[in-house]
Amino acid sequence: MPATPAWPPGSLPRLFVDTTLEDDGEIVIDAAQANYLVRVLRLKAGAQIKLFDNRTGEWLAELAHIGKRDAIVRVEGHLRPREIVPDLWLCFAPIKKGRIDWLVEKACELGVARLVPVKTQRTIVDKVKATRLQSHIIEAAEQCERTSLPDLAEITSLDTLLSNWPEERRLYYAAERGGDSVIEAMSDSNGPAAILIGPEGGFTDAEDEKIRAKEASVPISLGPRILRADTAAITAIGIWMAHRGGWIRK
Repeated sequence: MPATPAWPPGSLPRLFVDTTLEDDGEIVIDAAQANYLVRVLRLKAGAQIKLFDNRTGEWLAELAHIGKRDAIVRVEGHLRPREIVPDLWLCFAPIKKGRIDWLVEKACELGVARLVPVKTQRTIVDKVKATRLQSHIIEAAEQCERTSLPDLAEITSLDTLLSNWPEERRLYYAAERGGDSVIEAMSDSNGPAAILIGPEGGFTDAEDEKIRAKEASVPISLGPRILRADTAAITAIGIWMAHRGGWIRK
């Protein structure tokens, strides 16, 4: 949980709970969430908060009882349904702790539907701590007002990813050389998509050939400078969302 209050004055704190919410239901929140509400935000019994469950949407609730190690929250009413997020995956080679935490947070805030860690030949970090990444995803969703959580897939090899690739899903591949302009490439496509970002050392020549051989692959260039892996991922996500992610107000 955040160490300091993350909510602007006048807004209600939001919490994710991994249980299906319903009208007039009561749930027990765990010690960490109760401590955040009571010790950090200094809420008292009777205070209102918002809950979301990644199933039914967002709900208004009341802090009904504060115990020594937990708290009881009473659900009062449905505020909005679970959102429909743009069908975009981020496939990325894991990077060092701290930077990967930042990456999954920002990908969640930007609206990505699925996160897929991918092991490549030059990947330095070959394991990910899913529980830690999931906690960062939840915290980001709580603060950016998402009502859905992006799926976090298990780490997979690049070969497995490509061999099982759904051909109807366009694969925007951040190529170090020979790619189309990312703005042009993403401006004329519809349907499900994914962005593939390699490790800090880049893909090998053999990996580059395998990726380009996929019919769904679209090599893209992210500009004249060499970007760090996390910078490249967020840049590509932002451009895709601007074109296809519903950012344009209708």
